[in-house]
Amino acid sequence: MNELPRLLPTAASDENFGGVTYHIGGELVPVLSVDVSRQPVYFEHHILLWKHSNVRIGIKAVKGAVKRMLAGMQVFVTEASGDGIIAFSRDGAGHVVPIHLRAGEELHVREHQFLAATSNIEYTYERIRGIVNMLFGQTGFFVDKFHGHGGDGVLWLHGYGNVFEKTLEPGETIDVEPGGWLYKDPQVKMETVIDRLTSGMFGAGFNFTVNRFTGPGRVGIQSMYVNNATSDR
Repeated sequence: MNELPRLLPTAASDENFGGVTYHIGGELVPVLSVDVSRQPVYFEHHILLWKHSNVRIGIKAVKGAVKRMLAGMQVFVTEASGDGIIAFSRDGAGHVVPIHLRAGEELHVREHQFLAATSNIEYTYERIRGIVNMLFGQTGFFVDKFHGHGGDGVLWLHGYGNVFEKTLEPGETIDVEPGGWLYKDPQVKMETVIDRLTSGMFGAGFNFTVNRFTGPGRVGIQSMYVNNATSDR
């Protein structure tokens, strides 16, 4: 119950899962390299760093494209296939996290933090509205949903700073600063808790807001928060 969130590994070499071999290296701005010879990988188009010339780049449509377009979210992702390796890097200090999804498993991810995934992982989304998203304006924000619909696969995420993981027992809770959570298992419940600061002259009228997660399941926590709606990305 009192265990601290654990720091996830920051490097990987010759990892094999879901039909791909991948590597993660670097300290401040890590690089993900994936061999796509046996399994295509789709990714955000602006994160390509380098690739072997035999690797082909195509376009993959995202489900619910019209709704995403109206909401200002990406409609297409790029897909790499062919005999060779492709490498990705995001323009920001952070931590690349590989999530191995077994067939039938699902993970919910904060918007804009998806990096890449094997092509057999299904990509959908859900809009979260209400006061839960005070940091994101009146329209709320999106949670991306990744599902191992086509068998075992790998999902790679980018967390700012370092990424820690807390596994919650049934009924166990943890409060996370609204910009601090990165991902969660679908069975983990998320709600907003607002404490009104009423003690003292300077505290009156101010609120303290956290996202409360209730287990069972995993919660990913990033140690640095970047608001993609206002950043220079």
